[in-house]
Amino acid sequence: MNDRIFCRKPSIRNLWLFTTVSLFAVSCGSSKNISAKKNTPYKNVAKAENLRKLDSRFDGKVSKSISELLKDAEKYLGAPYKFGGSTSSGFDCSGFALKVFEENDYKLPRRSADQAETGSEIDIKEAKPGDLLFFATAGGTKVSHVGIVHDIGNDGEVRFIHASTTKGVIISSLNETYWNKAYLHAKRVL
Repeated sequence: MNDRIFCRKPSIRNLWLFTTVSLFAVSCGSSKNISAKKNTPYKNVAKAENLRKLDSRFDGKVSKSISELLKDAEKYLGAPYKFGGSTSSGFDCSGFALKVFEENDYKLPRRSADQAETGSEIDIKEAKPGDLLFFATAGGTKVSHVGIVHDIGNDGEVRFIHASTTKGVIISSLNETYWNKAYLHAKRVL
């Protein structure tokens, strides 16, 4: 009896399936339940200074148009994640941002990487509700996820609404380790 183990070469179909599933898993990130008060490790010192003890310059006032935009975003809370989706039956991250802004008479590009090229880049300390946050959920610096700033807490905590791959449309915090590590930049389009 021979104890050698023989391995077959993976088929092209199996490789394609593995690649598709992998891309799907990192395409729009996921949200983890992590305490917002927990001190988190930061991969970038400049980022740490901006996010750890955020001295937000947001005065708490939201215009009527931003208030309407956030109300439209909130009505989709709980909608499922759907790759390529941009309707209430299922959203991906950029499809969610596209739909919410479209309902408020503002046209965004379809892909999160293209959305990251619109508007004006702002420091996270300048963020206010309605601004867009961009993330690299697959590591590196390539934009792969987008969320809409929902509110800024008294302690400067930035919360955003987005379509996560695991929980659909939810509100998450930039203080969560996962999102903090993936955060790239903020843009103001309105």
